[in-house]
Amino acid sequence: MAALSLDGSNPDVSLLRDINGLAKHAPRWLDRVMVAVGDYGLILLMVLLVGWCWWRVARRGGAEAPAAVAGVVWAVLAGSVALLLNVPLRNFVDRPRPFVDHQGLDVLVKGRTDFSFVSDHATVTMAVAVGVFLVSRAWGLTGIAVALAEGFCRVYMGVQYPTDVLGGFALGTAVALLLAPLALALLTPLMTAVAGSRVGGLVRAPQAAGRAAARRGEPYPEPTAVDKDLAA
Repeated sequence: MAALSLDGSNPDVSLLRDINGLAKHAPRWLDRVMVAVGDYGLILLMVLLVGWCWWRVARRGGAEAPAAVAGVVWAVLAGSVALLLNVPLRNFVDRPRPFVDHQGLDVLVKGRTDFSFVSDHATVTMAVAVGVFLVSRAWGLTGIAVALAEGFCRVYMGVQYPTDVLGGFALGTAVALLLAPLALALLTPLMTAVAGSRVGGLVRAPQAAGRAAARRGEPYPEPTAVDKDLAA
């Protein structure tokens, strides 16, 4: 991997220079925005997306709610597991950051001395996005778009090769998909038990609201388009 990065004519380095070259011609305020977005903003957006998806599946209620909430919980855990697996992987590959081997890059974030392959940010965001996709296609595709934007930002900032990002996407996707059957087999009974406990509102919030509405003689709320998508 290190030998590949030393060849400035290879596609990985060429694409790195093309994307990072945009930063050289951009105003400084835009570079600062890209750093804020690439380091923290898109991660926060993914957290909000997961929280929103959790709220929607819990609000929907029904017998499927525990399984759906288990899927959302797995999305979060998938990001954590993928990040942990990346620690030994980065040390094994031992690839320096691109600015170590290539002069002339516009590095927007200084002081990064850890290894480059694979990208933590790309790994976590894609793992969570694919986990959400298993629950809801619509919100999962939104999450995948966020992950792709994260990967672009990392290369734009000059701190990651494109293959670092692609490797992160592959690792995150593999963890979220391959471990999902086992994770959901364990998490679904747990969420079902939580649904019957005093904190069951975290899993089946609308059921209590539906019973209260029934006592008042009001109809149970109809599912929204998002709810139908989450049920798909």
